[in-house]
Amino acid sequence: MLSIRNLHASVDDKAILKGLNLDVKAGEVHAIMGPNGSGKSTTGHVLSGRPGYEATAGEVEFLGKNLLEMDTEERAREGLFLAFQYPVEIPGVSNMEFLKAAVDAQREHRGEAPLDAVSFMKKARDICKAVNLDQSFLKRGVNEGFSGGEKEAQ
Repeated sequence: MLSIRNLHASVDDKAILKGLNLDVKAGEVHAIMGPNGSGKSTTGHVLSGRPGYEATAGEVEFLGKNLLEMDTEERAREGLFLAFQYPVEIPGVSNMEFLKAAVDAQREHRGEAPLDAVSFMKKARDICKAVNLDQSFLKRGVNEGFSGGEKEAQ
């Protein structure tokens, strides 16, 4: 699913990654751990296509495609994106609207028609039930009430 070979990357002309190798097969879960400054965040930013993070050598293949040749939006439509530890609330946008827009963008990218609202609502409710998530989540605003972990009081 994801194959990283000899990935080198820099930020502001400072080399951070110096030969990363990783293979992730479908269904596997991997945790990238290490001390501060070891390149964990840089790896995520390079894979997601964040501006300012430059892959200087190596290869990254995602779902059989050269990830490093895709722009950020295309990577996201392919299913690879970066989530944040402290998500920003988006007032006035429900999780249902947000998820439908994301699913429809991926479907369009694959040449498929968008889901109608009734079909999407049924699918969303079925998924909530399958993962034991209260369906009120779908009506809640995007990132509203999410915990930021050890977020410091401001």
